[in-house]
Amino acid sequence: MKAPIRRIVLDVLKPVKGLSIVDISQEIATLNGVEGVNITVKEIDVDTMTLLITIEGKNIDFNDLEEKLETLGCVIHSIDQVVAGSKIVEEAKIKPE
Repeated sequence: MKAPIRRIVLDVLKPVKGLSIVDISQEIATLNGVEGVNITVKEIDVDTMTLLITIEGKNIDFNDLEEKLETLGCVIHSIDQVVAGSKIVEEAKIKPE
């Protein structure tokens, strides 16, 4: 059995004329295992918006998430962070010497 995904951060492209980020966040939030969604607009071009989507939950199903985003007209550009296991582990902060 695989460890549950607790947080995933995605760089996503969506058409400007598509659904709003409000609608997209509400749709993602309906997925099993998802407890919260944060969407930040990083960039807007003529035809597309680049979004940073952070999703947290107890057991996020990546395949369901990817399928949902595709049905909403979005494309995953990159997976920027994944946290898996029984608890969320934050990135270590290393002080420069």
